[in-house]
Amino acid sequence: MALGAAIDAYLDHLRVSRRASPATLAGVGGDLQRFLETALAQKRDTVSAIDVHCVRAHLARRRRLGLSAVTLRRELSSIRGFFREQCRLGVIAANPASDVQGPKVRRALPGTFERDALQHALDQPPPEGIAQRDHALAELFYSCGLRLGELQPLRWVQFDAGMTEVRVLGKGGKARVVPVGGAARRALERWRVSLGEPSADSPVFPGRAGAALSRPAIAVALRRWAQRSGLAGRVHPHRFRHAFASHLLEASSDLRAVQELLGHANLATTQIYTHLDFDRLARVYDAAHPRATGRKV
Repeated sequence: MALGAAIDAYLDHLRVSRRASPATLAGVGGDLQRFLETALAQKRDTVSAIDVHCVRAHLARRRRLGLSAVTLRRELSSIRGFFREQCRLGVIAANPASDVQGPKVRRALPGTFERDALQHALDQPPPEGIAQRDHALAELFYSCGLRLGELQPLRWVQFDAGMTEVRVLGKGGKARVVPVGGAARRALERWRVSLGEPSADSPVFPGRAGAALSRPAIAVALRRWAQRSGLAGRVHPHRFRHAFASHLLEASSDLRAVQELLGHANLATTQIYTHLDFDRLARVYDAAHPRATGRKV
């Protein structure tokens, strides 16, 4: 089977059968298109013509371009997924990318906000108009730990009657219900009143044309809110999700609950947020362990 045609069919499979998001399709499609260019340059234009040496040569070429280990591992994952599907379909017998080792990545802890600084910023009363929308955005991100792709298309109908819960669609179209904190509810209610009691199917955060505010516009709105509220540091939507997870874990240490709230399929993904302060852990140890008597921190 021609390699280019197989890649097109695989992307259709991801879109239709796997319900992959547009961002995922764009990322995987770009990765596989670059791999196709390498393969064609080596005169390997069919799926069966690809071997482990071709995959390694592609990664080596990409590395020489100065790409990061994270990017190279992502591209290798896309290639492995494609050939895994070819094996499932019986096009080839073995995955030529399965034995290729990606570069090691030192996983950095996610950036977050210092709790008191974020609380102080959120406590600043917003002016009228668009500033109320920006404040509601920040409150909702932090209150619910939502991904940008979950918050951006939100409609009022996704909230329950008292706005104590919101139902969102996460990765892979998986739905989950997340509690909404009191401060976020009050901010949302002020914003809804300013919109003139919109219909249930209206976007929660509409742009000028009435459609849901775009992702880049949301990022700009959050930066504007941070400047107005005195919150220092780099501000972006996902940083609120990091703060949500980190602050919940610091207060509760309930990893499973935070996993459910974040919508993580694997607990290992949630564990990156367990960078709890050692002094706090030491105090818990001293207070709770029966043999801790006399230990000094």
